[in-house]
Amino acid sequence: MRVVVAGSHGLIGSALVDHLRDGGHDVRRLVRRPARGPQEISWDPDADRLDPADLAGADAVVNLGGAGVGDHRWTAAYRRTILQSRTRPTALLARTLADSAEGPRVLLQGSAVGFYGDRGQEVLTEASDGGTGFLADVVRAWEASTAPAEEAGVRVAHLRTGIVMSRSGGSFGRLLPLLRLGVGGPLGNGRNHWPWITLVDQVRAVEHLLTAAVSGAVNVVGPHPVPQAEVVRAVARELHRPAVVPVPRFALRLAVGEFADDILASQRVLPTVLLDSGFTFRHADVASAARWVTSAGD
Repeated sequence: MRVVVAGSHGLIGSALVDHLRDGGHDVRRLVRRPARGPQEISWDPDADRLDPADLAGADAVVNLGGAGVGDHRWTAAYRRTILQSRTRPTALLARTLADSAEGPRVLLQGSAVGFYGDRGQEVLTEASDGGTGFLADVVRAWEASTAPAEEAGVRVAHLRTGIVMSRSGGSFGRLLPLLRLGVGGPLGNGRNHWPWITLVDQVRAVEHLLTAAVSGAVNVVGPHPVPQAEVVRAVARELHRPAVVPVPRFALRLAVGEFADDILASQRVLPTVLLDSGFTFRHADVASAARWVTSAGD
């Protein structure tokens, strides 16, 4: 397949490009500068510029762009950046696909489990209502931005991604070095459920959804969400390190501001749609995920 990827230099995007190319797909990156060859397409979402002809012949678009929610404190200005960095590019892609007779008919759109808010022990599926809070509101607006494409008959799947377990990069990549040093531990009381998924399964799920007959919300998370302390302990166990020193909520708030509340949110999310579509996980439980994330091999 010919696949166009936006947000291709982030944690998931860069891994996805490598994975798809290794699998024989023709991948083109959307870049916000002049293209440096046939594998790149130049666009400018802030100026509402994307040439529909550049997408002609492609089978699908995967949009993973957006400012990192944990990169800065949530000032009023950065809240706008978080929202607009998601809705503006998504709306431009959706309009372009809707207006293009020869453009891709599949849009896999990045989204987040933040849609559900903090839900305690409640089991959450794609049929669950949205929650409250800043990130829940962002996700609602983000997903709504694809409306023009959906109305034009493009198959749109919203990839509600959870905590991506990676060896470097992302929020989990910041925790891993502390655990290697034996100075990590549960965040807060550790009882909040983390909807984790390994980076390997994340990109495999995206590839699967390129051809699976799935539209609407898709929870891209592992099949067995567990309390956050259990994730931390499993990784520490593989590293032969203790994980007994908790990080208090107030300390986390001092370090990352309001984002701490979302790190400590409990989201017991299940990948119902993904499983029903026939996807199988390589890392289906937290023990196998911990072995992968702490190893050097595939």
